[in-house]
Amino acid sequence: MLIDTISRPDPLETKSAESSASRRNRRYRPRRTTGDRVREALLMLARGRASLLAHEEKPWASITFSGTRHELMLEFEGSVAVEAGEDFIAALPDHEFTIPGQLVAEATVREVDHRFGGDNERMVVTAVLLLLEES
Repeated sequence: MLIDTISRPDPLETKSAESSASRRNRRYRPRRTTGDRVREALLMLARGRASLLAHEEKPWASITFSGTRHELMLEFEGSVAVEAGEDFIAALPDHEFTIPGQLVAEATVREVDHRFGGDNERMVVTAVLLLLEES
């Protein structure tokens, strides 16, 4: 006598397979660093008209404070972008940044390279920010 059996999946195996599949499908979101937040803040101040060319971050400390120094090069290409770059230069020193856990002690423009030529107006701005860790 032959007995047909219905194969039913083990509920524990099914749950395990579903959870590992959902873990694989979940997007990995790395934690945003202070450098990420500085870049985002400057690009927002540039009204989205700048491209980031370089970003250098160095830790520093004194007897009473510690923090980081950020030097960023932003490129503004085209007349509309260059106009936004000029506004960026004017606004940077007095801008109130909101970077969690950080206080922007100083924000300056170290260098500006402005080139004209037909429809290819271009400006590269080097900005330096000194951040202090809030305690």
